[in-house]
Amino acid sequence: MTITETRQFDAELQFPMLQIVDYKGSLVDDTYKSEMTEEMVQRFYRQLKTMRLFDRKAVNLQRQGRLGTYPPFEGQEAAQVGSALALGDKDWMFPTYRDHAAIITFGQSYNILSNWNGRIEGNVPPKGKKILPPSVPIATQLPLAAGAAMAAKFQGHTTASIAYFGDGATSEGDFHEGMNFASVFKAPVVFFNQNNGYAISVPIEKQMNSKTIAQKSVAYDMPGVRIDGNDIFIVYFETKKALERARSGEGPTLIEAVTWRYGAHTTADDPKKYRNQQESEDRREYDPVTRLELFMKKNDYWDDAWAQKIEEEATEEIEAAVKVMETMAAPDVNDLYDHIFEQAPWPIAEHKQKYLKHLRGEN
Repeated sequence: MTITETRQFDAELQFPMLQIVDYKGSLVDDTYKSEMTEEMVQRFYRQLKTMRLFDRKAVNLQRQGRLGTYPPFEGQEAAQVGSALALGDKDWMFPTYRDHAAIITFGQSYNILSNWNGRIEGNVPPKGKKILPPSVPIATQLPLAAGAAMAAKFQGHTTASIAYFGDGATSEGDFHEGMNFASVFKAPVVFFNQNNGYAISVPIEKQMNSKTIAQKSVAYDMPGVRIDGNDIFIVYFETKKALERARSGEGPTLIEAVTWRYGAHTTADDPKKYRNQQESEDRREYDPVTRLELFMKKNDYWDDAWAQKIEEEATEEIEAAVKVMETMAAPDVNDLYDHIFEQAPWPIAEHKQKYLKHLRGEN
């Protein structure tokens, strides 16, 4: 065995993929069995199902020309919903552009849809909710999450931050800067990675030599855990544990949630050019929504009439949100310039003036 093989073997041994319910809906770890009440399970299922319907509706809206480019998340619902449900009301959330399920679960309205039609209202959270606008540049939100957590700690607050990011973000400098800052200052932050196997078109094995993402925690002397991101129970309980650890002053945690994105990177992407779509369909055997349904049936929590009602109610909520979005006025071009600086520096002010003249047809 070579040194490299030994290192990789040790990484898998040190960071095994944790799981509570397997893909067949069977309980494989009863550590939290007493907490997995019927009420909790039904709450989990309703949110998972609602988020799947939301995502599919958004994709359909884009295909119909009623929504701009959209990044689907189908397949990653358990990772997002389970982690968001573990947060406290006053915690901070730093999402990416794909984390609609996490944002909505944490309290944002379906108005997030309007963001993809250029309306800034889609980025404004309800009063009292600390949800930053989705970060499109990769990994830029990680140092921000560490900074917010450090500030909360310095001010004596008991809140924590969670930063979402994909596997591609771990190849960015911001990832390492955010991890390092959080480690040095023992910031109360959870770095939540959704490893869906691809950074746009680049598979993870072509992006890094690390066998896992969780092992990257070792360099920063923080706990790292690798979990089945399609098992909402392990996602919820491990995130909750990490948040409690953060609030108690023990510092940050890196969580790697292994999951899969069924569809395209965005609706402007064609995954058939770089990924075997049959493999993607085969992975539906491990689907997070189906898994929870199987678990409910095995534990006599399932009721067909209840499930149908859940779907009907969720569909009504989403359709109502779409109607609201489609009554909004066209985006205001001033919004491109007016929300960056309190007072725009001259290059931005000059560019705005020239662009507005261009739109008016002036020279």
